Amino acid sequence: MRPETLEPFAKVLEPAAVVRCPAGPVHYPDGSLSWWPVDLAKREAALAVGPVDLAQRSPKERARARAALHEAVQAARADHPELPLVLAGFSQGGMLAVDYLLQQEGARVDALALMSASRIDMDTWEPLLARLAGLPTWITHGRADRDLAFAAGEGLRDLLKAAGALVQWQPFDGGHELSMVVWRGLRRFVHGLYP
Repeated sequence: MRPETLEPFAKVLEPAAVVRCPAGPVHYPDGSLSWWPVDLAKREAALAVGPVDLAQRSPKERARARAALHEAVQAARADHPELPLVLAGFSQGGMLAVDYLLQQEGARVDALALMSASRIDMDTWEPLLARLAGLPTWITHGRADRDLAFAAGEGLRDLLKAAGALVQWQPFDGGHELSMVVWRGLRRFVHGLYP
């Protein structure tokens, strides 16, 4: 994905919000980006079997991704200290958002929005989950997602609920995508927190 894919969301919230879409540091020949490297051949082989749940995977180079996200979050806070900060991520970005809040020293946001994401590295995450207690969190996942299993989204929902996050769950009839249903749900979540 590229940041410009997410930029239309800014128009949905304006003028009440500032939207930043940082770019993942990993570049692919087709121009797409990610937060950590993906072995495309292994990914295709796994998807040939069916949608995946990444709960037991530990993606490499997450420290670099967390550092890049932390820099973007700190810059947003410095530029707009008076505004609440909602961290939103789609797919790998959603996984990174949770990983960042659990593992990055000094990471703090006012709300969390996770779209078509999965749990990762559960051995590392589980002892840290109390850090998410009380955090307003919106999670959405497509019932027909062919990349990340719908059960992966449900697992993420259940994990964060058990951790004490204030979870709102919105499944939708769609795939691994940012449909209008998702945009409207995200807008409703943000405006519900900050009318």
